[in-house]
Amino acid sequence: MEIIRGLHNLRPRHRGCAATVGAFDGVHLGHRAVLEHLKSEAARLGVASTVIFFEPLPREYFQPLEAPARLMNFREKCVALRDVGIDQALCLRFDERVRNMSADGFIEAVFSRGLEAQYIAIGDDFRFGKSREGDLRYMAERAQEYGYEVRSTSTLARSGERVSSTRIRAALAEGDFQLAAELLGRRFVMGGRVLHGKQLGRQLGFPTANIALHRLRAPVQGVFVVSVTGEGLDSVPALANVGVRPTVEDSIRANLEVHLIDVDEDLYGRRLTVNFLHKLRDENKFEGIEALRAAISNDLEQARQWLATYHGWGRGFR
Repeated sequence: MEIIRGLHNLRPRHRGCAATVGAFDGVHLGHRAVLEHLKSEAARLGVASTVIFFEPLPREYFQPLEAPARLMNFREKCVALRDVGIDQALCLRFDERVRNMSADGFIEAVFSRGLEAQYIAIGDDFRFGKSREGDLRYMAERAQEYGYEVRSTSTLARSGERVSSTRIRAALAEGDFQLAAELLGRRFVMGGRVLHGKQLGRQLGFPTANIALHRLRAPVQGVFVVSVTGEGLDSVPALANVGVRPTVEDSIRANLEVHLIDVDEDLYGRRLTVNFLHKLRDENKFEGIEALRAAISNDLEQARQWLATYHGWGRGFR
């Protein structure tokens, strides 16, 4: 999949495509239904399938401190779109210019002059343009003028409720990783590259890998049983903490720390994927280092018990 950053980087080979636009946060089952439809129409027309999304997300632009936590960062989203089989992704910077662009201006700049889209698939709840004036009906009324087909994509439901990023965030906040996996179509993971930290975990007797999340907040918070994969590790059981480390630091950004259970390796520089399996507790602020050490020791024992009971750890963990 080719990633195109900005309209100014569009080339003739990118044009004449079938396109869709949206946040695609999580690339969940609802998104994938849209993407499969898009791929089918692109194949029918013999053109490239194209996904348009924004960085930052519009809600992050308007309300950076109140916007919901992302299910995926930029890299993870691009990998997921590639794995689905999308041909190209157009990432547009959401800024004042885009914010103030009229719906007609957006159609002209992006779909018509930019991509020369032959086919456009959008959700029936999608809004675009200044004051959210553009919608499916608006696009349909201008289809002949700009020379594209436009179709609405159906909402996908599970258990009588719409599959959405909001619903997945709610499941994750409750520690319901089974429901989140059912809606995502895969287990919830977070990942990144291991950075050098302050080695506080090692001083406590529990060395941790500090994974860069590149986000202000995470959709999960607390202490979890996880498995870790990547660069020499294959589903290694581990204990993870996601939060702001209130006892030792009280950071303003979300941190992901992972302690591999009974494995001692130098992980610095490796890119790891953390698969969330079970929540043990919320993140707490303890009275001091000794109380924190005792809590981690208890967490580790609970993690061992859970793994032995539910995954037969010691007989081949997957």
